[in-house]
Amino acid sequence: MAKKEIKLDANGHRKFGIWDKLAYAAGDVGCNMSFGLKGTVQTFWLIYMTMETGLLSALLLLVQIWDAINDPIIGAMIDADKRRYKMGKFKTYIFIGALGLIIGGAAVFLPFPNASKVVKAVLFILGYVIWDAAYTMANVPYGSMLSLVTDNPSERAQLSTWRSIGSMVGNMLPSIILPFLIWENVVDEAGNPVINEETGKQVQTLLGDRVFIAALIMGFIGFAFFMFMIKKITIRVDEYSVKTNEGGEKFNFFGAIGNFMKNRPAVGATLAAMGMFLGMQSATTATTVMFATYFGKAQLSGVVMLVGFLPMFLFIPFIKKLVDKFGKKEASVGGMLVSLVGAVIMLFFPLITNVDVALIVYMLGLVFFGVGMGVYTCVSWALMADAIDYAEWKFGKREEGTVYALHSFFRKLAQGVGPSIVLLLMGVLGYVSELGTEGQSFQTSHNMCWLVAGLYLFSAILQFVGIGVIFNLDKKTLAKMNDELAARHSAEEK
Repeated sequence: MAKKEIKLDANGHRKFGIWDKLAYAAGDVGCNMSFGLKGTVQTFWLIYMTMETGLLSALLLLVQIWDAINDPIIGAMIDADKRRYKMGKFKTYIFIGALGLIIGGAAVFLPFPNASKVVKAVLFILGYVIWDAAYTMANVPYGSMLSLVTDNPSERAQLSTWRSIGSMVGNMLPSIILPFLIWENVVDEAGNPVINEETGKQVQTLLGDRVFIAALIMGFIGFAFFMFMIKKITIRVDEYSVKTNEGGEKFNFFGAIGNFMKNRPAVGATLAAMGMFLGMQSATTATTVMFATYFGKAQLSGVVMLVGFLPMFLFIPFIKKLVDKFGKKEASVGGMLVSLVGAVIMLFFPLITNVDVALIVYMLGLVFFGVGMGVYTCVSWALMADAIDYAEWKFGKREEGTVYALHSFFRKLAQGVGPSIVLLLMGVLGYVSELGTEGQSFQTSHNMCWLVAGLYLFSAILQFVGIGVIFNLDKKTLAKMNDELAARHSAEEK
């Protein structure tokens, strides 16, 4: 049987197609097999390691500030690296990071609950720093790669959609499966369920040893997905021609930061992403505690989260048509209005005294929120690719690694500040670390409901402001930018 002929483009590269999309999706599965554990980090150290909320909040903020600083440093390093690698520059950095994630992902879950407070703090910082360094090494070049696989706006939108698919799959695996593996109902010596007298719910406990083992396994699974991406994806834009500064001038890192802050699309897309982390993502620990203490169903917390994720898949078959007809910004803003409706619905569930009805209303709000997030989630990375082009269009500089890394800087700053603030709020609202999930009062468990609802509303508002108000590349402006950049590139080749 004759081998199927591979179709090539004008530059001799394999034509953009399904392998690129599957491979790019696989890359984010790899990233999120590790990133999906972020929420579990807080839960593990708060509930199993019984670290006090104030201390954990301070440590989270400390390591996340380093995390944020680390990103632009690695981004600038990648931009400045002109060495020739057998696999290519970006794939080589991703390979190194993927190897590190196998160890780093498990290092932050070393189960020593009886260690002293000082030892716990040291273990947390060291484990997180190792994990973060490996994740950054893989994720920064992976994110920048979108603009190197293709320079076609429609194809970039498709890559962004497939990345979103990979992100959702990678997040769902740990979010849905882990709760069933790491939570256990507490029973007495006779095998009868232990009931919390305050809340009237089944007492549940976290199995820390299983978290460590699960993180290690997920590191190997993530590595396999990264290897699939490296093998199957094709880079069509010369990654060695990426310039951090035109004209051979010395690279000005602070100038790049200044340009980023003047780059409205990058700032808007970044604020929207920060809104997601400051609100919805920061609610993870509070949501877990809410399910364990108020609903008494910690194992189901991941399944309920799936209710919020699934509506996003509805847009995947139609995203190209939506983007072509309305534009990425316009379609995203429409969805964000629906998310706002969902967040408002959530404000009602803490008011309902029947716990089962309250759970149904919470899930209804989550569905609306997920539907609204669908378009934005599918095109969010394409928005950043457009922002990279915008920097070249406005400032004459193409800084893939740096622009993406600064975007990642602010995202990760939000990832640190958000959970830190939420942990402090949990302490203010009555959560006592030493009691675990077993001894929390009914009032505390009910306060978690209000906290979760408020965080989702805050998330929806900030995302709307980022894309609806600040991001300024509507369909018409984007077409003008792409035409002018194409003409400029054509003139440079002559």
